[in-house]
Formats: sequence, structure tokens, C-alpha cells
Amino acid sequence: MTDFFGLSGKAALVVGGGQGIGEATALALAQAGCRVAVLDLALDRAEAVAAQIRAAGGEAIAMAGDILVDDEATALVNQADEALGGLDVMATVVGSSGFVPLLETTLEQWDIEQRINLRYCFVVGKAFAANSVRRGSPGAITFVSSVSGIMAATRHAPYGAAKAGLIHLVKTMAAEWAEYGIRVNSVAPGPIITPRLPDTEDWRNTVERSPLPMRRRGVVREIAEPVLFLSSQMASYITGQTLASDGGLTAANIMAVPASMKPR
Repeated sequence: MTDFFGLSGKAALVVGGGQGIGEATALALAQAGCRVAVLDLALDRAEAVAAQIRAAGGEAIAMAGDILVDDEATALVNQADEALGGLDVMATVVGSSGFVPLLETTLEQWDIEQRINLRYCFVVGKAFAANSVRRGSPGAITFVSSVSGIMAATRHAPYGAAKAGLIHLVKTMAAEWAEYGIRVNSVAPGPIITPRLPDTEDWRNTVERSPLPMRRRGVVREIAEPVLFLSSQMASYITGQTLASDGGLTAANIMAVPASMKPR
């Protein structure tokens, strides 16, 4: 069978790979032929995903650690790099948001969300690139950003500002590291069904009333597969870009139109 993705035998690290989008990403990379390091805060989650990969005939290791601790995050990337004989691919999925109005947002909440959605991406991205440059080998990094970094992030401003920062950081990493053969991109999800935000009647009703053109939330596979694409040789001339997988949300015109102007 042709290796369309060019990932057979490549080594990949999935940061936040123990559940949801991260789990789907780890499985997708493994199915494309990658040897995968699954990193999660909880070792049991990481091991469960690694076990799925091994059961399907793939190669995977489980790792646990807190990537919000700067030195630990760097050490974890280095550990994965050493364990797999040099990383070729890294995908990062960790992120979180609270939902409060700006006037009620505290400085503490602002700082926490900058760390969990932006700062660690700089730390692990730098560690990955440093190892790639040292070895003289190319690589691909794909971050999971958000449409909240492209559009207004109403009632979750710290998250949106951090994701906007990440989208900009992707461009700068891509521009600076292209000479080393390192590509850097991101996938910006729209509303996705995840373990933390499961499918409910309330969500379905909300989406049905929203300006979302596809009138449904996405599933984790619909983020994992764009990450796989950007990690692969199919995207060999793509760097510094953010691909929105959002059901058309960022393309929609949500301007209010009077009933008298709508087609009958």
C-alpha cells in the first residue's frame, strides 16, 4: 500500500493525547504509520490510548507529566525524543477555557489561561525545534488553536486572546524555523463534541439556533484528521497557516438582517 502520508516509521509526540481530540490524534497518526508517544497529565489515560495503538499492531509509549511546569515540559519533550530516537512530528492539544464576562475576569484567571493555552506551546515548540536543529532533521509541529482566536471570544476573553497569540506564534515559528526544515501550523476547531463538552439536547438546540452553517457540532475525528494532514508530506509546502475546521462558522456572515429583506 502506498504511504500517502509519508509518515510510516516516523516518531510523533501527542501532547494531551489521553482523551478527546488528543486521543483521536494519537490514533490517526498511528494508523498513518507513526510510532507515537502519548503524553497526558494522567498516566492511566495515556496508557489506555497507547494500548489501543499497540493492540492494532502499532508502536506506542505512554508518558505522564505536567506541561504547565516549564522545566518539566521541556524534559518531557526531550524524553519522548530520546525514547523514539528523534521526533519527526509533534501535535499539541492541551487547552482550557472558563466562561465569564470581561468585567468579571480576574488577573489570576487571565494568567492561568495564558499559561494553559499559549505559554506551554512556546515551551514545547522550542524544545522540539531545538532537538530537530541539533540533529539536522526536519519536522512538523501542529498546534490546536481555536476559532476563538480568529473571532471575538465573548465571555471567554483570556482564552481567545491566548489562542490569537498562538496563531501569531505559529506564523513566527514557521518563518524562523523554515530554514531548518521545520513546518509549523495549527488547526482551529469550532464547536466540537468532547468528553468535557458532550453532546446534549441543550447543545443541539443551541447549535440549531446559531449561525453555524453546518448546523451541527464537529466530532474529534474532524480535528484529528486535519492535524494528520498538516503533519504529513501532503502538506509539505504548507507552513505558518491556521486551518479552521469549524462547520463554516468563520466563513458565515452573521450580520442581522430584517425579516423584510429575507427571501420569501
